[in-house]
Amino acid sequence: MGNSYIKFALGNTITTEQKYFFNKNGFIHFKNFIEPETVKDIINASLKVQKQWLEEQREKVNGIPIKYGKDLDGSPIVQRFAFVNQHHRLFAELAKDPRFEVLLDLIGPGARLGTEEKDGMVLNHYVNGHESKFTQMGWHTDGLRDIFHGQKLNPMLNVGIHLSKLTPEQGGLRVLPGTHTQSLYQMLFRKKYFLDNKADANEMAITPQAGDLTIHDGRLWHRVAQSSVIGEESRRRVIYLPIIAGKYEPKHENSPTAFYQRFAGLVK
Repeated sequence: MGNSYIKFALGNTITTEQKYFFNKNGFIHFKNFIEPETVKDIINASLKVQKQWLEEQREKVNGIPIKYGKDLDGSPIVQRFAFVNQHHRLFAELAKDPRFEVLLDLIGPGARLGTEEKDGMVLNHYVNGHESKFTQMGWHTDGLRDIFHGQKLNPMLNVGIHLSKLTPEQGGLRVLPGTHTQSLYQMLFRKKYFLDNKADANEMAITPQAGDLTIHDGRLWHRVAQSSVIGEESRRRVIYLPIIAGKYEPKHENSPTAFYQRFAGLVK
């Protein structure tokens, strides 16, 4: 597929062409989901949540560890916010956008937005500085979690709302198109989970503008590539929200921390 792919516009329904592209490749990219002004408001809201969590020295949200890091000036920042939709009105409102109902059609009946399940609405903030630790993530599939929990593999899609423009040099999401239809064996053993960061000849770089929305199937092999630029230019923020089916399993403040989440560096 090279490094270019079709970027669609999201309307009132998922079109036949969009469904075909998604079913074949395991991902899809919609342009201009939110306005630049909304992107700014969301970033400002995240800074308010960050200030509050730093003051509280909060360690977890609903059992999910918060990932802290250092900004370019050495000051502490939150690099991974879980359930951010429960901590600021703007994120809660974003999750109620009626266009998400249209996206549920990619799974079909029984699909829902996982605002209260898994890790809820997650906001990742990457910046590549001299003290940065959260700069990349090795190859993985999101379906492994269900297997960890001894559950059958339910459909799960990962919706990304991109708050930064990305060029391939700035790192970001890389996917292996079509791997969502692989066998369970391939899903478990095709690559070394999280340890393998190497580029793959068949990978595709997702290159959004700020405000774009992408979706990838949870069974698709993907990684987060490190930015080859350092400093302010490397800063990128993205929101992830799952679309799930199967048993409803909300998290709450007393939810236990899953075994694999004790290795907090391994989850996106």
